[in-house]
Amino acid sequence: SLSQPEREGMFHRGPGLNLTSGQYTAPIAGYYAFTTTLHIARKEPRRKGQGWRQSRLRVLICVQSRCQHNSHLETVSRLESSSDLFTISVTGTLYLQAGQYASVFVDNTAGSPLLVRSGSDFSAVLLGV
Repeated sequence: SLSQPEREGMFHRGPGLNLTSGQYTAPIAGYYAFTTTLHIARKEPRRKGQGWRQSRLRVLICVQSRCQHNSHLETVSRLESSSDLFTISVTGTLYLQAGQYASVFVDNTAGSPLLVRSGSDFSAVLLGV
């Protein structure tokens, strides 16, 4: 059986995280440490002999949804495993102005639909101004 969280926002502290939009909005300008760990699964069962086909998966944390600019964190992983479940993490520091937001993006080149599983997380901590 799958374990479900007791209630939404159980570990949600501080005013910046919006669980509906998936965005963290900086209450004040400063340097923030961001971390995300995503548990990603195939949405459909794979056919026999079908692996990830050397696909790449990019996970990004972007400021103001502008992933093409320098204001983002990124990791790229090769999905060579024949497994149906894969974990990928991004961590780093970004400077946000008060009112700017950061959010997580997944760039899927796997050729099959993916699902972000429960137990994935996204956090931001103010380091200093």
